[in-house]
Amino acid sequence: MFQASEIQRLIGQGLPCEFVSIEGDDGVHFSGIVVSASFEGKMRVRQHQAVYATLGALMGNEIHALQLQTFTPAQWAEFQKTL
Repeated sequence: MFQASEIQRLIGQGLPCEFVSIEGDDGVHFSGIVVSASFEGKMRVRQHQAVYATLGALMGNEIHALQLQTFTPAQWAEFQKTL
C-alpha cells in the first residue's frame, strides 16, 4: 500500500508547486489538487502529464489511479473564490 503523503512529497519534489494536496485511503486510488506556475500556457493533459512524470514507474504499478485537478496560481485563486 502506498501513502498519499508520499505521493504529495514526490510531486512537490519533482515540480515547482505553490500547493499540493493528495488524498486516498485505500493505498492505490488517489485524488489531488496541484497548483503550479509551470502549468501556465499548457493544456490540461500536458499539466497532468507533468504531474505523472514526477511519479515515474509508480503510476500504473503502486499507484493504480490518480485523479487530478490542476491549476495555475491565477486559476487557483479564482477557484477558491467559488468555495
